Amino acid sequence: MSEQPGFIKSVVKKGVIGAVIGAVFFGAATALGFPPIFRYMFLAYATLGTAVFILLDAPALPTFGGIKAVAALLAFYLVLSVVYIGGASLWPQYDPNDEKGKIVKLLEAKRRASEQGKAEELLARTKALDEKASAIMQRLQTLGGPTVAAPAAGGAKAGGAAPASGDIVALGKEQWELQECYNCHKLEGKGGKKRGPELDNIGNLMKAEEMKEKILDPRSWMAEGFEKEYEKKKMPDKYKELMEDKDVDSLVAFLATLKNPAVNTPKPVKKK
Repeated sequence: MSEQPGFIKSVVKKGVIGAVIGAVFFGAATALGFPPIFRYMFLAYATLGTAVFILLDAPALPTFGGIKAVAALLAFYLVLSVVYIGGASLWPQYDPNDEKGKIVKLLEAKRRASEQGKAEELLARTKALDEKASAIMQRLQTLGGPTVAAPAAGGAKAGGAAPASGDIVALGKEQWELQECYNCHKLEGKGGKKRGPELDNIGNLMKAEEMKEKILDPRSWMAEGFEKEYEKKKMPDKYKELMEDKDVDSLVAFLATLKNPAVNTPKPVKKK
């Protein structure tokens, strides 16, 4: 009984210290902009540390053995498991679908911005050409030439002309940047982390349909010398879901222009 007042005093003293430390952790995490979940994690760590600190001064329990000892041990592990599992279930759980949705939203926003910028550029060029054509026709009429019907804005046909090959290649280069292909593949000496081959000469090694097959199904082709990367599936199998057909076609059109024989692009090997 003589130990009881001393233990209570120790609980109060160390409890106050733990509360102060927990408040400091929580305040620092808030000031540094940590998400709420991390603030409460720091507070929980401080509380757990305080509990262990207090138990160091706890009076010794009476010893017992036999069935009572086994039952006490099982009860201890049962309580510990319930606390651990119950506490873990309160934390946010990782959901691959949520993460995938975030990636899709980011890429979709970039893609829309890229296409919008390209469309605005094409509209500006069309407007400039239309104004130039109108000026030429006015000049012809002033000189007494025949009246020429003005071409419809946006192309010779009402439905609009198909984009020029240069435009497709430019869009493909945008897809190269948008899909961050440079993270794994080096091009013109830039980018790449040795997870994928250099592609400066890929246009001389693969046909367009083969490139498209590789993009949509990374397991269909393998680059010589990249067997380990192929086995580890370094190239993600996500582009068939993230990219539309026109995006893939434009990227392939860009890759098909890469024909620099001075760069030792590894030979593609058919795997499927």
